[in-house]
Amino acid sequence: MELATRARARRLESNLTQDGMASRAGVSLGSLKRFERTGAASLEVVARIALALGLQDGFGALLAPRERRSLDEILASARVRVRGRRR
Repeated sequence: MELATRARARRLESNLTQDGMASRAGVSLGSLKRFERTGAASLEVVARIALALGLQDGFGALLAPRERRSLDEILASARVRVRGRRR
C-alpha cells in the first residue's frame, strides 16, 4: 500500500489525472484505480506505472544481486536447520 501511495503522490505531482496516467502507462483505468486504492496490482502493472512516472531505476535496486562475501563469512553465518521434536 505504501508503494501505491507514493505512486499516487508522484502522479499528482506530475499533474496527471488517473485517466491520463492509465493511458500513459498502458494499463486499464480500473487497474490503476484499484492499485491506488488498495495497493493490489500485478508486477506488470506496477512496472508500467513506474516506467510512465520515470521511476524504473527503483526496480534495479529492488532486484540487485547480493553483495559477495568470503567463504569464511558464509560458513560462519550458516545456520543448521534442526527438525523439531514431537511431544
